Amino acid sequence: MVTKQNTTSKFERTLTLLHDPQASFAAEAIYSLSDLAGAEWDAFRATWPDLPVERRRDLVLRLVETAETNFELDFSAVIHLALEDPDPEVRRNAVEGVLEDAAMNTIERVMRMALHDPFSDVRAAAVRTLGLFVLQGELGKLPDYFNTRLQDTVLALYNDLDEDFDVRRRALEAISNCGLEGVQDMIYEAYQSDELPMRVSAIYAMGRSCDDMWSAQILDELSSDEPELRYEAARAAGELELQKALPRLVELAYEDDREIQEAAIWSLGEIGGSTARKVLTELAALADDVGDEELADAIAESLSMASLAGQEMLPLFDFGDYDDEDDEDDDDLDLLRGDDYDEDDEDDEEEDADAWSSFEEDLRF
Repeated sequence: MVTKQNTTSKFERTLTLLHDPQASFAAEAIYSLSDLAGAEWDAFRATWPDLPVERRRDLVLRLVETAETNFELDFSAVIHLALEDPDPEVRRNAVEGVLEDAAMNTIERVMRMALHDPFSDVRAAAVRTLGLFVLQGELGKLPDYFNTRLQDTVLALYNDLDEDFDVRRRALEAISNCGLEGVQDMIYEAYQSDELPMRVSAIYAMGRSCDDMWSAQILDELSSDEPELRYEAARAAGELELQKALPRLVELAYEDDREIQEAAIWSLGEIGGSTARKVLTELAALADDVGDEELADAIAESLSMASLAGQEMLPLFDFGDYDDEDDEDDDDLDLLRGDDYDEDDEDDEEEDADAWSSFEEDLRF
C-alpha cells in the first residue's frame, strides 16, 4: 500500500539524488517528478537553482525522453520552470519537451522565446515547437485571436531576412501545418533555395501541408543523392499517403541508412495495402533474424497502421469504382511492376508469386 509517508520519503530521496552529480537518474526519481504540486513542488522549485548546470541539463533531457514513451507522466511543471532557466541549453532542452496539450501560458512563453531569446538555437527550437500549436489552431483547438497571434509570430520569424537561417527554416516547417494563404509560395520559394537545409525544410513542409500538389517533388526527392532529402521525402510520402511512392519506399526500406530505412517503414504503414503489408512482414522476419528489437518494434507498429490504413477514412471517399478489396491489392502490385504492366498479360497467380520472389531477391540486405 502506498502511503503519503512513503511518497514523501521517495521525493526526499529524489532531492538528495539530484544534488549528487555522480548519481544516475533512477526510474523512481524520474517518476516522482511527475504531477508535482503543493509542498513537493515548492521544495523542488527551491532546489532547482542550486543544482549544477550539467545536472539541470541532463535532468531535463531525461524527462523529455521519458515523456515521449510514457504518456501517463506529466512533467509540465518542471519543464515550464526550465523554460526560464538562465542556461540556454537547459532552455533549449525544455522547449523541446513542451507537449501539444500545453496550457496557453506555456505557449505564450514559447512564443516569447522564439522571438526574443538571445540564443539562436533556442529560438529555432522554440519556433519548431510552435508548429505543434499551429496544427492545433488549424484543427480549431485554439481561440481564433490566439491562433492569429501564433501564426503572425511564426510568419514574422520566417519573413525576417536578418533572422538566423535555422530559425527561418524552422519557422517554415512550423507554419506549414496550416492552410494560410501564402504558405504554398513560401514552400516553393524554399524549395528553390541554393541552401540544402532550406530545401530539406521545404520537403518537410510539403508533407506537413497535407497537399498532394507537392507529389511530383516528393517523388523526385525519394531518389535524391542527398540523404537528408531522401529522408524527408520518405516521411512526406507517408504524410500524403502517396501510392505512387510505394516502389521507391520498398527500396528505401532496405537501405543501409537507418534513419531513411525507418522513415520508409513508417510511410509504408501510413500508406497501407497488400504490398506494404507484405514488405513489412518480410522486414519483420529479417529484424527478428538479426535480433534488432528496436527495428522490429518500429515494423510492428507500421504493420498495425498498414492493416488499419484507410478504414477510418472510408466515408470520405467514393469507392464506387472498386468492386472489392482485391482490386486495391492489384493496384498496389501494379505499382511495383511498373507503368508498362498490362493486366491482360497476367496468366495466373503462380506467375505473380515468381515475379514477387525475384523482386524480393533484388532488395534483400
